[in-house]
Amino acid sequence: MTSALREMRWWDIDPVLELERDLFPEDAWSRGMFWSELAHSRGAEANRRYVVAETADGRIVGYAGLACTGELADVQTIAVARDRQGTGLGRLLLTELLRAATAFECAEVMLECRVDNIRAQKLYERFGFEAIGFRRGYYQPGNVDALVMRLTTASDSGSAAGPTSVQGTETHG
Repeated sequence: MTSALREMRWWDIDPVLELERDLFPEDAWSRGMFWSELAHSRGAEANRRYVVAETADGRIVGYAGLACTGELADVQTIAVARDRQGTGLGRLLLTELLRAATAFECAEVMLECRVDNIRAQKLYERFGFEAIGFRRGYYQPGNVDALVMRLTTASDSGSAAGPTSVQGTETHG
């Protein structure tokens, strides 16, 4: 049940949308949102990193995305298929996003997490993220609040990579 991470490409959008709709039925991203994000992940001006987790038989079982502006990175989304949650795949995806933040030379990484997604919050805390506030009614149409979390990367370590043993999760930013 291993999966490999690779760059998300346009042909991954349909299987990613299937996962998106299953995991986040009330506030799923649209096809256009993914197209827009991928457009910013290529070329000399790229400021995004999107990856998918793919099984040996070609099934997409997770995906994640990061956007960077200056020294600030923002985790846009992390999702893990229900049958792969608790396997460490969420940790693997987050580790890859933090590597990208380091490559983009970001000093801080921000994210929003549903206040009712305790599993995701615990994952982020294990990586050193700290809660810094709330966004009331952030997730629509369900009107669910978001917990805003921040990780300040250590300038002397050169890396934002996190721990080596954490359960996978699903979240959405």
